[in-house]
Parts: sequence; structure tokens; C-alpha cells
Amino acid sequence: MATIVMLGAGIMATALSFPASENGHSVRLVGTFLDREIVDSIQTTGVHPDLGLKVNEGVTAYQLEDAEEAFEGVDLVMSGVNSFGVEWIGEQLARLMKPNQKFLCITKGMRAAEDGTMQVLPDTIKSYMDPELAESISWNAITGPSIAGELAVHHDTAVVFCGHDKNDLEWIADLFRTDYYHVWTSTDFVGHETGAATKNIYAFAAGFAEGLLKSQGKADNRYVMYNYGAALFAQGQKELRSFVTLMGGNPASADGLGGVGDMFVTSMGGRNVKAGTLVGQGVPFSEVRDQHMKGVTLEGVAAIKVIGKALGPLTERGVVKPEEYPLCRFLYSVVVEDAPLEIPWDTFFHDLT
Repeated sequence: MATIVMLGAGIMATALSFPASENGHSVRLVGTFLDREIVDSIQTTGVHPDLGLKVNEGVTAYQLEDAEEAFEGVDLVMSGVNSFGVEWIGEQLARLMKPNQKFLCITKGMRAAEDGTMQVLPDTIKSYMDPELAESISWNAITGPSIAGELAVHHDTAVVFCGHDKNDLEWIADLFRTDYYHVWTSTDFVGHETGAATKNIYAFAAGFAEGLLKSQGKADNRYVMYNYGAALFAQGQKELRSFVTLMGGNPASADGLGGVGDMFVTSMGGRNVKAGTLVGQGVPFSEVRDQHMKGVTLEGVAAIKVIGKALGPLTERGVVKPEEYPLCRFLYSVVVEDAPLEIPWDTFFHDLT
């Protein structure tokens, strides 16, 4: 049996402890400095307060100051911190990980240099490590439609574990595979990680239609705005596929669980969609950020700011064309410049033949 350590005791990391522990593996949850109450709750009652569920036997929670103990003798290291904390994760793992360990990333998102060059988050984490250590580690990630609570209560969930070595991927996947957690593997690491990052961009737009209906007093009308939402979804998927290609991934990866599948589930609800709904109601995004959803983590908005900003220098350098990514560019203007919700329909699907 294997020993797994997860840095971060949030709902997704904890949800993943269910299939792993049910397969007989030992799981250690290490809380960040923001997880102290979560760890206290698990240590005293066994219940994760945000999930509202008791963790399985074989799952142990540690406070951050006990991280070195928790990382001792482990077979698999995982990161369960959101994209806002990826630099912190890099610093911690640089001191905690050992040569030749296997790593599985839950964190999704991107970082971009001033010239627009984009980087998936496992590469950002890797950059904090001694090069020799970084090269000895097996780098892998989870992508696909996975709502933490559904996974934790054993609803069927289908995902892709991606990485560079097929044998490592199959070994890691077998730690988690159950009759409800269905895992496929792929060596298109950058393609799947790009899909996982960019799908959050378009989940923000998924809230616009509901907001527009509310603003018009038509929320309960017979005829809603599925046509509107479907067109945004289709353009979003087209751009997601293009981003995968731009990053050097297999564009076909965008058509599966790690791309359109993940974009679908993220568009069904959650914080990003709620923020988009408020914008659809006519609330400037700066007001959404500073008042209505102050302090709320918005992964989609974070992705828009990073990737949307990168499109400027990438266009100037001739890496992408000005007519490419019109929806992402528009969403960037909404969240950065408080642009009104005037969808640039005529710029969509420009290369149809």
C-alpha cells in the first residue's frame, strides 16, 4: 500500500482522499496557514467542515508546522492549493520533496511572462526547485470535470491523469481508481493542463444569460437564453482548443474530459458563474469584486487576467493574430476595464469555411 501526502486540506484534496483511502492507501492532509480550523476539525471530530463529511479511516490531518513529519517516507506528493497560492506551494515543495518522488498537481491555472509567454502551473512550481531535484521528480496532474462534493459522496466522476511517463501515470491512477472514480491517462501533459486552466475563463461568461434575464425581469419566463449561452460556450470551446494548440498540446485533448468536459461542469454553477451573473445584471465587475463578492476566490477571473493580458504582447509579437481569441479579449476588457456587456458577436467563428 502507498502513502500519499496532500499539501492543502481544502475540499478537493480531501475529496480525493476518499477513493485513495478506500483502496487501502494511507493519506496525509497537510493544512496551509489558511486551513488551521479545517485541520483542527478533522483532528478532533473527523469531519471536514466545508465538505460536511467525515473523512475515512486511514486519513490523517497535520498542521503546517508538522509538514516535515507528514512528508516523511511518502510515495506520492499532491498539491491542493488554488492558483493564487502556487508560488507559496513552490517554495514549500522545494524544501519538502525528495529526489525521485512522484507529484500529482490538483492546482489549475497559468502564469505569463511580460512577453506573453505562458506557463502551466506545474512548471511554475518546478521553477522554485533546485534543477537537479526538479528533473528527478515525476510531474503529473489531474484534469477533467470533478466537483469535490460529488466525488466525496461517490457520484460517478471521470477524469484524466496526465503526465510524461505512461508507467508512472498508470501506477498513480491505480491508487485512485474505484467503481465511481474513473481515471484515464494521457501523456499530453501540456494539452490537458492548458485545457484545465483556460476552461475557467469561459465559465465566467456562462453566468451572463441568467443575469440578463434577471435584469429584464424575465427570470421565470418560459423562453430563456439557451441560444445565447450555447453560442458563448461554442466560441469558448473553439478558443480553448486554440489555446491547447498554441501551447503545443494535442488539440484533440480539448474535445474530451480535460477540455470541453471540464468547461461544461464549471459552467453549471459556482463562484465564477455567480460573478458572471452579476455582470449580466449590469453590475460593473469592479463592484462585483469589491462589494458583492469581496474576498471570494474567482479562478476564472484570475485566468482571464493572466491569459487575457498575455494576448496583448503575443499579438504584438505576431505569435497570435489580432482576430484570434475575441471572447477571451472581450472578457479581459470586462474584468479589467469594466467594459459593458456588449458581446462582439461578429468577431466569433471568423474562420469558418
